[in-house]
Amino acid sequence: MATFIFYKMYELITIIGPTASGKTAVSCAVAARLHSAVISGDSRQVYRSMDIGTGKDLNEYFVDNQQIPYYLIDICQPGSRYNIFQYQRDFHNIFSQLKNKNIVPVLCGGSGLYIEAVLRGYNLPDVPENKILRNSLKNKTLEELTAILATYKTLHNTTDTSSPQRVIRAIEIACFSQKNNLQLCEFQPINSLIIGIDIEREARREKISQRLKNRLESGMVDEIKNLLANGVSADDLIYYGLEYKYVTQFVLGQISNNEMFTQLEIAIHQFAKRQMTWFRGMERRGLKIHWLEWQMPLSEKVDYILNLNGSGGD
Repeated sequence: MATFIFYKMYELITIIGPTASGKTAVSCAVAARLHSAVISGDSRQVYRSMDIGTGKDLNEYFVDNQQIPYYLIDICQPGSRYNIFQYQRDFHNIFSQLKNKNIVPVLCGGSGLYIEAVLRGYNLPDVPENKILRNSLKNKTLEELTAILATYKTLHNTTDTSSPQRVIRAIEIACFSQKNNLQLCEFQPINSLIIGIDIEREARREKISQRLKNRLESGMVDEIKNLLANGVSADDLIYYGLEYKYVTQFVLGQISNNEMFTQLEIAIHQFAKRQMTWFRGMERRGLKIHWLEWQMPLSEKVDYILNLNGSGGD
């Protein structure tokens, strides 16, 4: 039997990148080589039955006939509102369990604030949902919401303004903090090797457009119809943004098929751009990211990451 050698340098390996950059495949390949596990860093993959629109790609968690253990996927009912406070708590629960088993997991995702919160040990408040406030803000633009947020004193160093949903949540926290004593979630920063998958703008746009076509052909419209039929409200689906917003509007007859595709394509391109802006901001805030070109063969990516980490294979 081959001997597995592992020289531990980091507590965690983090692999980030914009949507359609191929980070899941890289994360699973690294986890397979290390006999490790993947912890999702995606804010929407926590919801059950929201598979195509969130791009769970669970088939990628099989590598060389090996099932890669994964966590923080399919842990919430659709229609619920998962937040970053819950994510920190759930992440550290899993992380501690794996650490006690001497396992260095791979954190994989594109939700910049979620990733940075656990890496830097942000102290974030557990604030309940304010439905009245959210309803009053739901029709405002991202620019209008960002301006409202700017009128509040910030609660931590950084606020993710990449989507209206996240800015509304930040306003909700700021509003709550003015009237209440906050219960803070306190965790220590994590010593992590951070890998970024860099994909040039035009290639990223091409991959996003092709992936959107594939998802629609794979039944994304039916997925939204089934969620609605099973009692998830249209407002909740629209709250999740991107695919769930525009496809729901199409299913409700509010926009045409062409409008759905065009508007959604533009929105995903804009989202990917904001993701990269967030990751570059992480670097400015002191987190070292090792960037790999997306065209690099998968095996070379894995070898490079393991060499940085001081890991051997079996």
